Amino acid sequence: MSPVALQMTCVAALLGSAVLAIVLSRLGSATAVVYGATLVVSLIALIGSIRWLLGGTGGATDLTLPIGLPWLGAHFRLDALASFFLVVVNLGGASASLYGLGYGRHEHAPHRVLPFFPAFLAGMNLVVLADDAFSYLLCWEFMSLASWALVMAHHREPGNAKAGYIYLVMASFGTLALLLAFGLLAGPAGDYGFTAIRAAHHTPYATTLVLILMLLGAGSKAGLVPLHVWLPLAHPAAPSHVSALMSGVMTKVAIYGFIRVIFDLLGQPTWPASVVVLFLGGITAVMGILYAMMEKDLKRLLAYSTIENIGVIFASLGLAMAFQANGLKLAAALAFTAALFHVLNHSFFKSLLFFGAGAVLTSTGERNMEKLGGLIHRMPFTSFVVLVGCVAISALPPFNGFVSEWLMFQAVLQSPELPQWALKIMVPAVGALLALAAALAAACFVKAYGVAFLGRPRGKSAETAQEVDRFSLAAMFILAALCLLAGILPGFVIDALSPVTIEILGGRMPIQSNEPWLSIAPIAESRSSYNGLLVMVFITLSASLVVFFIHRFASRAIRSGPAWGCGFSDATPAAQYSGDSFAQPIRRVFGTMVFHARDHVDMPAPGDTRPARLRIELHDLIWEGIYQPIADAIGYSSERLNRLQFLTIRRYLSLVFATLVTLLLVLAIWS
Repeated sequence: MSPVALQMTCVAALLGSAVLAIVLSRLGSATAVVYGATLVVSLIALIGSIRWLLGGTGGATDLTLPIGLPWLGAHFRLDALASFFLVVVNLGGASASLYGLGYGRHEHAPHRVLPFFPAFLAGMNLVVLADDAFSYLLCWEFMSLASWALVMAHHREPGNAKAGYIYLVMASFGTLALLLAFGLLAGPAGDYGFTAIRAAHHTPYATTLVLILMLLGAGSKAGLVPLHVWLPLAHPAAPSHVSALMSGVMTKVAIYGFIRVIFDLLGQPTWPASVVVLFLGGITAVMGILYAMMEKDLKRLLAYSTIENIGVIFASLGLAMAFQANGLKLAAALAFTAALFHVLNHSFFKSLLFFGAGAVLTSTGERNMEKLGGLIHRMPFTSFVVLVGCVAISALPPFNGFVSEWLMFQAVLQSPELPQWALKIMVPAVGALLALAAALAAACFVKAYGVAFLGRPRGKSAETAQEVDRFSLAAMFILAALCLLAGILPGFVIDALSPVTIEILGGRMPIQSNEPWLSIAPIAESRSSYNGLLVMVFITLSASLVVFFIHRFASRAIRSGPAWGCGFSDATPAAQYSGDSFAQPIRRVFGTMVFHARDHVDMPAPGDTRPARLRIELHDLIWEGIYQPIADAIGYSSERLNRLQFLTIRRYLSLVFATLVTLLLVLAIWS
């Protein structure tokens, strides 16, 4: 069986699992059967895609099915780029299925989740495998509708119906943009096959329009600012293992679509296009993490953090476009590898963190961090793996998030080689934005972990929390281990990505497995190098020595004293440092410009027994400035046009006659 046939067989098995879920959804064993089946199928597809990516078979494999458009058929293709993204999709699917074996037992409406979960996985696999525009768009829409059904699984909870509606509108808008983009690529001849599009000549005008449409279509699904508004609503509304798939995997399928069209089907990029992508990537990274800093809802915080990481990936892709346009293949391969590495890394630690949020939600019933606290004592294993995820997403060594962002900054340092002054200025500026985003990300996850897991419980639910099931813990520990392995052995990952960079850019980074002591040298050892294994050993030994000396030489005398608690001798848990306390300095620096933030303080006069109150007012300027006026205009027009359904027959006929006369006049003038 050919590799692409194996992948399509796995897709068929996933669709069969969806049908099986419909049959068994009312049975108690349905959860174990469906998630067990998707786990096995995802593992088979994962192993097949890894073997193809690492095997170096020498060329892509194709498969044509007699469905789709009558004269075209449905084309599917497996090459290095598709194989890498299939690894991301099926690794995420396997971990979510394993997590679902435990988490799914707590689902109060499994019949709303089980049929669509394998269908969602099948849709993402099909998008990556599609090799013609019609199949791609059909599979894209199938993926979007399956994920929308999962977002609406808990539709009776407050806000979820609105989240599903906004997601559906944005998904439809994105599909329309993709449809127009592929229409321009196909041209008057209507060559919808990717092979024909790849071989065709595209004018600069068409190339510019396709770039804009792909940024709208793929960018809306990925979460680029200002197209991100659906993401912080839909991701928290879905079940937690689905949130992990949407955030850690589905956004990467959108990035795959952008790479496939811009780097592959359009051919050589132009440097002005890279400026647009760089700018959007930098702004998205900073805006996403600023929104995350203001959040109290744990899942919404993670959703906004996804926007930040999407910005990092697009900025790296913009760098690759700039270098490739100027013939700097080594620098382009470095930036492109950084983007792909971060795609993989984000799927690891973001899935892990959403699983951790799901574990907290299962155990406490709370997503509000201000009602948590002290979970490190009641959920020690979950607390440990979430800590790993927080360190990894904060880009701290020796975990994987540091490596991909370090590679990206190494690519930024190559910007003096670019000949255009616009890029010489733009690239360092975007690098500064990404450095700011990285620092804010570390602060954000210090806040998230500190408020939710450290200190004392702020509510009854946190006091009675218990550790989650072994399936959920197994999925989280596997992802935590992958975060560590990719961080201490990055050279193997970089070498595994080389077939993709060779296929797309025609170049690659130097072979890293030949470097001594498992180091990596992106350009040359004399320029810069990094050794994750030695960093881990150094951190482990240093921390162990500190702990030893503290326990060996510290005084054993017991010191006690009154705690400072705003005038109370025994501060209550409510007097602990809160999420708003962490966010206040950032809010005062950036809030006036980004959020129009205002602090409203109600301080009673002396002798007044009313409690003092602080109310924080934040505004989403993108929603209020772009989307709310559009929604108001549509509502206003709908109310006015609603009168049409109450017209008499005479007025309907008059309206039809006037419309016909108007169209005839337009045709006469046009001709």
